[in-house]
Amino acid sequence: MSDTSFVRQEMLSEQPAPASSVGFLGWIKNNLFSTWFNSILTVIALGFVWYILAGVLPWTFLSVWNAGSLSECREIARQVWGESHGHACWAVINDRWIQLLFGFYPSHLYWRPILAFVLLGFALAPVLFPQSSRKLLILSGLYPFILPWLMWGGSIWSPIMALIGFVMGYLAIKNLSERIGQLGAIFSSIFAAFLWWLLIGPVFVDLLSANIPIALESVASRDFGGFVLALLIGIVAIVCSLPIGIILALGRQSDLIIVKAFSVAFIEFIRGVPLITLLFVASLLLNLFLPPGTEFDIILRVMIMVTLFSSAYMAEVIRGGLAALPKGQYEGADSLGLDYWQAQRLIIMPQALKVSIPGIVSTFIGLFKDTTLVSIIGLMDPLGLSQGIRANAEWNGIYWELFAFIALLFFVVCFSMSRYSMYLERKLQTDHR
Repeated sequence: MSDTSFVRQEMLSEQPAPASSVGFLGWIKNNLFSTWFNSILTVIALGFVWYILAGVLPWTFLSVWNAGSLSECREIARQVWGESHGHACWAVINDRWIQLLFGFYPSHLYWRPILAFVLLGFALAPVLFPQSSRKLLILSGLYPFILPWLMWGGSIWSPIMALIGFVMGYLAIKNLSERIGQLGAIFSSIFAAFLWWLLIGPVFVDLLSANIPIALESVASRDFGGFVLALLIGIVAIVCSLPIGIILALGRQSDLIIVKAFSVAFIEFIRGVPLITLLFVASLLLNLFLPPGTEFDIILRVMIMVTLFSSAYMAEVIRGGLAALPKGQYEGADSLGLDYWQAQRLIIMPQALKVSIPGIVSTFIGLFKDTTLVSIIGLMDPLGLSQGIRANAEWNGIYWELFAFIALLFFVVCFSMSRYSMYLERKLQTDHR
């Protein structure tokens, strides 16, 4: 009788997985054609996408790039494709893209806004990416004073005196906290800073400007416009609204009745009023409450109103992050003997901001898109400039090309903020799900 073994004596060599279950084909099979119903939906969706692209792609790429007017653009399209319908006229972008970016900023000074936004990247690098050089933090601290000098020009001594006012406020808090208490030191620092800015600093500015005239060519606010204006308003409002929102969120949870009442009243009032109303207040009504002859820059007024508007929403987003923390975090801070500000800085606020990252970035994106509302009060942002371009006889009747270009500019900035938000969430992820 022969002895037949049914147990394999050697290991089989590894075989590659079926091509239909891994890689791109596996993803398609599992996600798009997993069932007969999903297969039907996939085919319908692909047909719809093809229908859209069949109209969009020829319009986008079979287009005219060089023409002096819309009528000339249509004539060129008619000669090449037989009819002008269905072909974009990107010649308007080729002709006016610099105006859409810089507005009426003097052409020989374009290097100043370009340099300002290049320096912005270096100033934000140590804040957004911890692996960046810590030496760049010096630029981060100085940038709020470099930006207005580059954009508006004038004497270099004005931003320097403004910086000295902040330094005096910081020294007042540092030296008076132990003597008169933290709250008294804060009020003393505010008083010292405003005393310097309103009375002492202007005297030094005039004196130094007369004897050491270091200045850039001045640019009026009416010359600002285009995407540079949107970036300027958006960046200033985003950077300023976050710390103000944190203070308001802490004030709303404070046990001090006056602080809590002020925070609640401010947040609820601002959130209950449309932004366009605040912009009209900044543009038309604010001058009525100022002394006769007072000049208050319109762009500065808009920046203040947009910042306050965003701060109210930011406060509620951060308050949600604070409410999401378990009570044990506060008790743990108390058990370590930390005072209120130490607990907020080291334990509470880092966790609350981490939880609030999606809401914070969503608020930033919405704020940046809301900068287009300034066109209603006469500021020449990209939308305002597009109306002027379309009113020109050469380009009267053109719409989609201008709006598509403006949409692309905003999409690049907003998409970048969204991607950074996702990167930051992954970097700060501490659980192991």
